[in-house]
Amino acid sequence: MDNPLEHTVESEPWKYRPPYQIHDPKEFGPVKWRAHCQCGKVSYMLKRERALDAKYCHCRGCQVLHGAPFQWAAIFHKEDVSFTKGASGLAFYSSSHKSQEYELPTKVSCAFCHSPIMDEGRNVCLLFPELIDLTGSDEEKRRKLGAFKPTCHIFYEQRVLDIEDGLPKWSGIDKTSSLLDDRGCRLQQE
Repeated sequence: MDNPLEHTVESEPWKYRPPYQIHDPKEFGPVKWRAHCQCGKVSYMLKRERALDAKYCHCRGCQVLHGAPFQWAAIFHKEDVSFTKGASGLAFYSSSHKSQEYELPTKVSCAFCHSPIMDEGRNVCLLFPELIDLTGSDEEKRRKLGAFKPTCHIFYEQRVLDIEDGLPKWSGIDKTSSLLDDRGCRLQQE
């Protein structure tokens, strides 16, 4: 049975622009990474070797939507992403509008297995490094994940556990909110 909540590429204009536009591999350029959802019905490739930035987000929305204490997201330009299959099998959720209509910003997931694929903003995509195909030993996989290494924690005041990793921790958005220590106490800023 078809999912009545699923939006199809055939009826939506977003399919003609990045990151959903499917590119000819020669037009897209050299592929640095490949990724897919849990079931494999949605897959994409990345042409940028390193994320523009990466963060751990502890906001309540990420906790609920990911079913985890925090979300790990790597930031890429929309043009760095090209779907190889499954762009017609995506589901959208706009948390700000509480709607499944395609509205930015939007959460994007596989309509079949419901794996989170990305958060699409107005200018960039927040991708989830857990979806990246990695090969090699466990040590090689950890080394490769260095391309997506987080630089900070955001919305740390909403954390469900303390993280002692030496990264800066911001009460809200990074660089515009208060810095916190590992236990969530405000640090004196200069």
